[in-house]
Amino acid sequence: MTILKVILIAIAAMLGFSSADIVVYTSAGYKLTLVNDDINFQQDTRQRCIDTFFATMPAMCNRFNNAACSRDVRVTIDPKYDAVAYASGNAVVISANWLRNNPQDTDVMTHECMHIVQSYPGGAPGWLVEGIADYARWKFGRNNLAANWRLPDFDRNQHYTNAYRVTARFLAWCEQRYPNIVNQLDGALRSKTYTNNSWNLFSGGRSVDQLWLDYSINPNI
Repeated sequence: MTILKVILIAIAAMLGFSSADIVVYTSAGYKLTLVNDDINFQQDTRQRCIDTFFATMPAMCNRFNNAACSRDVRVTIDPKYDAVAYASGNAVVISANWLRNNPQDTDVMTHECMHIVQSYPGGAPGWLVEGIADYARWKFGRNNLAANWRLPDFDRNQHYTNAYRVTARFLAWCEQRYPNIVNQLDGALRSKTYTNNSWNLFSGGRSVDQLWLDYSINPNI
């Protein structure tokens, strides 16, 4: 990996990051601009973030959106952000406090970078968007075990629209039976052709409710 590492205090100040360091990393056609505004950001956590990006972003792009996937991503470590993380455009913001308290949870970046890969137009159901992003974290994540992050066991109080890990596990189960279904759902969301009937089309005639019933009877993955 080629690393272009520059501490740009003056530029950071112009951008509003008064104490930020901005470090640019490039490898195999991918570019990560890491903006750190946390003086307590640990080097080992930083390195895991870098390694995670260059291991997972190409894999997710290649599988889901190779033709149009952004290969230039900006990640900001923000001590003022109170939630966990979010993605917008080709940028990700991660809470410095979250990483400080959960230093192994660097695959939060895998989830957020999957949103960059997704790049769905408006109108996509949020539960499925987040479910696919957590499916990608489960499939491609590098440090989930150390972060104590796993897909939950099935519970009869769950529903496929619960999003995140609940939906991700359902998608993993569906994929075992209909091997291309996650890719097909992703493609339909991106092309704005997704409807409830998409599940029927991609599973040989089973509706999403019928699939969930099948899953509830035998949820093993």
